[in-house]
Amino acid sequence: MTQIIVLPHVELCPDGTVIEAEPGTSICDALLRNGVEIEHACEQSCACTTCHVIVREGFDSLDEAEEEEEDLLDKAWGLEAQSRLSCQAVVAETPLVVEIPRYTINMAREGKH
Repeated sequence: MTQIIVLPHVELCPDGTVIEAEPGTSICDALLRNGVEIEHACEQSCACTTCHVIVREGFDSLDEAEEEEEDLLDKAWGLEAQSRLSCQAVVAETPLVVEIPRYTINMAREGKH
């Protein structure tokens, strides 16, 4: 199992948390299975940016983002060099430190779809 440290997020996990994930699991699935209710409006189909996370440590252990994910990330709020869509970032053996941005852009919910 791989350790994921989730930094504090005002709404989703105010104190932060430490979870374990099976290698091969997406960060999004790992978060959801451990009670961190990260938004995932497109049901993890790589069609929105609501599950955007910033991988503060362990970023290089993740497979590179596909072009489709990169294109979507360009639209994410608070984009950083270590940003990933958590539905597309698959956990390997290296421990991760993940930050969930304070805000998200949900085009469908906000009527911009």
